[in-house]
Amino acid sequence: MKGRRGGERPLRVTHAPVNTAGIPWDNVHALRRRGIDARLVVFERYKLHPEADGEIRRPDNVVARQAVQAAALARLLPRTDVFHFYFGLTLVPKRAQFPILRATRRKSVFHFLGSDIRGKSPEQLAYAQRADARIVGSYDAIRWVPDAEVIPPGVNLTALTPIPPASDDEPVFVHAPSSRTRKGTEHFVRACEELGVELEIVEGLHHEEARRRYERADVVLDQLNAGWYGMLAIEAMALGKPVVTFLRDEAARRTEEAFDTRVPIVRADKENLVEALRPLAESAAERRRIGAESRAYVERVHDLERVADRLLALYARL
Repeated sequence: MKGRRGGERPLRVTHAPVNTAGIPWDNVHALRRRGIDARLVVFERYKLHPEADGEIRRPDNVVARQAVQAAALARLLPRTDVFHFYFGLTLVPKRAQFPILRATRRKSVFHFLGSDIRGKSPEQLAYAQRADARIVGSYDAIRWVPDAEVIPPGVNLTALTPIPPASDDEPVFVHAPSSRTRKGTEHFVRACEELGVELEIVEGLHHEEARRRYERADVVLDQLNAGWYGMLAIEAMALGKPVVTFLRDEAARRTEEAFDTRVPIVRADKENLVEALRPLAESAAERRRIGAESRAYVERVHDLERVADRLLALYARL
């Protein structure tokens, strides 16, 4: 697959059919800045991330729904070279989607975002082999799709100006759990109580309001269970905040090798949490040092413009 070259038309890419965490929309805009004819089409606009170029309004009736989805695919086929699918979903059932794409000589990508593959068996994920390529967002997630390409999610750094942690002796720790159980919230609460530091728990807020809370944070507490970090941690690091989370050692090692950098996240688990937080609670200089390293790391690994380069390189190999 080729993009614009000489008098050729630009590569045409349709991202679909969800806008999970805003990642597809960000990718589409990054590709457009490179001259790619990219669009996002979704089944429904999410409350927190309603952005999309088009919505396929599906009726409740199963037969009518399939007809609507098939009509949408028929409209998109003449204007698409690559279909970039997210979250293991396709525009029509997979048993029809991939024969249609092969017959029309269209290429396809499955882009997995984490919870769509985590803990699933190879048999449950065998359908991923029907696409021409697979993407995961980390070297933690690659253990479920071993032949996938790792392209970490990107953020628009021009919209995230670093706000270093304050230099006073009363730091504010912020934790924003989507699920208290999955994120280990009770352990963060106990550790902060033991250290005598202020903990602000952010829940149920729109993304932009939640980000304003992160801007005021001195330390961001992510999670203690998943083994890798998500978009909250990426945005917090881009803001120049130290982030505390549970990381799997092998995933961190492979990330550092692949991107020739050090992962600056403060690693913690339920057993060592208090001792991991103590230097951050006691030293403003340490908070600012790790915050600066965190911003530099995001610039190297998660800059949306670099993500666009990685996507274009993948499309070129299809």
